[in-house]
Amino acid sequence: MTEYFEIHERDAAARVGELRLSEPVTTPTLTDDVIADAGSRWTQPRETPEGDDAALTVLPHRGFPSGTADDVQASFAPDYPDVAFPSAAVVSPSTAADFGADAYVLSGAPGIVGHGSAFADAIVEARAAIPDDTALSLSGVATPRNVAVLVYAGVDLVNADRAVVRGTQGRYLTTEGAYDLADLDELPCSCPACQQPAADFDRTDCVDHNVNALEAELARVRRRIRDGRLRDYVEGQARHTAWLTAAVRELDQQYGYVEQRTPTFRDSLLLSSTQDALHRVEIQRFADRVTSRYRKRLDGHPLLLVPCSARKPYSDSQSHRQFQDAASYRAHVASITSPIGVVPQELELTYPAQHYDSVVTGRWSAEEKDFVARVLRRYLERTDYSRVIAHVPPEGYRDICERVAGDVDVPFEFTVADHPTTDESLGELNAALAGEDKIWVQEREAATLKAVADYYLGDGAGDAVFADIEVQGRYPKLQALDADTGDQLAALVPEYGSLSFTLAGARQWVASDAPTKRVEIDGFVPQGSVLAPGVIDASDDIRVGDEVVIEGPAAFAVGRARMPGPAMADATRGMAVQVRHCVER
Repeated sequence: MTEYFEIHERDAAARVGELRLSEPVTTPTLTDDVIADAGSRWTQPRETPEGDDAALTVLPHRGFPSGTADDVQASFAPDYPDVAFPSAAVVSPSTAADFGADAYVLSGAPGIVGHGSAFADAIVEARAAIPDDTALSLSGVATPRNVAVLVYAGVDLVNADRAVVRGTQGRYLTTEGAYDLADLDELPCSCPACQQPAADFDRTDCVDHNVNALEAELARVRRRIRDGRLRDYVEGQARHTAWLTAAVRELDQQYGYVEQRTPTFRDSLLLSSTQDALHRVEIQRFADRVTSRYRKRLDGHPLLLVPCSARKPYSDSQSHRQFQDAASYRAHVASITSPIGVVPQELELTYPAQHYDSVVTGRWSAEEKDFVARVLRRYLERTDYSRVIAHVPPEGYRDICERVAGDVDVPFEFTVADHPTTDESLGELNAALAGEDKIWVQEREAATLKAVADYYLGDGAGDAVFADIEVQGRYPKLQALDADTGDQLAALVPEYGSLSFTLAGARQWVASDAPTKRVEIDGFVPQGSVLAPGVIDASDDIRVGDEVVIEGPAAFAVGRARMPGPAMADATRGMAVQVRHCVER
């Protein structure tokens, strides 16, 4: 049971936590001043140390170099005692397990750091074997250049050993690279150690600088985690070293590991500034849910494909208002965009559709075209439009549409002569929709609530949970009311395009055939929150930010998840759910 480590903030696999020592330490951090090593059992027998609350004690251990055969590791792996002080166990990816420690030191780290796939595989394997609410430590590998990626992968603790050694060798470390002292005409840093002429700067000063630079980078990373923007930083930081770029890409391939830990929405802007943004969990998740959960409910109307806009949500932009004026709501609108793919109008508020910014050059890369074309093709294969009106400009957008048009049975009609907002092009759009029936506002609003339910709860959830509703309010502040009783069931949250359920809505959700995100609690009545020790079980598909139903012998409640479902079931500290409505049974 974890007693001395608690997670306070999460940003995918990265966390800001706290080592609850006699003098608490915020993580991710350097452990040099707070760790006590009880020694290796390879050299001599070791007794269990007394330990104390002032330090994290590494229990007597046998470390294994990277590449040691699994059967050898299994034969020599030590047992770890249950102790009553802050403790850490030394493990390898293959020997990692829940030993009741507060932290786990990954042996063989120098053998995996420097190799993208080996590093990603080792971290993912170790993290799967140890409790979520324990700290993962890597020793002898951290530098100012790589520590952001280490933390992004899920590492909480590092030491300064490598930075110190490089300093004694006369290597001056920065977040971009390393320099020989002899090559420095000036010192590109303003830390205390660098407040002197370069000619007077020696190797002792270099050690101090390297540690300062590592500490400064960790502080920067902690800030990025709190802001929910570590990935943006890592995409740029990893570019300085090939293996770091490879590590980030390998982690993107470990989709299940990263997706489970990535929230369903964030307060921060998603910046798409590199090709790697296409592989972000938020992007892939949106594309997957649109093509596997979204259901076309506005039957009998053609699809109108339009380009995205810089302004979000798209419908607030001048260009999209012009498109709707010409279309007069006689078609179902979906926007084509990089890096997200296809955004049906009902989901234009849903994260990250109104929360991203991208680098606009007017030129699409081959990878962007391939990704968006793949999403559009899957979207059309799932839906059954009679025809597609492609009101898109020639640059990129038309290439994508023409590519997909050759692969599907739905006929495409192109209505842009030169630019989508010229009078001639808007006239062509209007003419193409002649004779089509109008989609009334009530239809659009009901379809929006059901589409959002599909997106967050699962395929078919919108029809199951909101089978018979009336819609109240003005878009985007929509509310779903029970058509028989008039009780409010849920409300659309405009900031994130998510749903906020009432108790009546939660009961209807539970009673429906829709997949229910459940948190089972012990026999108490939550007061504002459910802490992890009170959770008995939780659905595996719960992600941070998800709407969840809380059920226990004494209470029924609804709220938002503050940690992933698998973590709720394992954690012994921290807030699991922020409760919004609760009633005693």
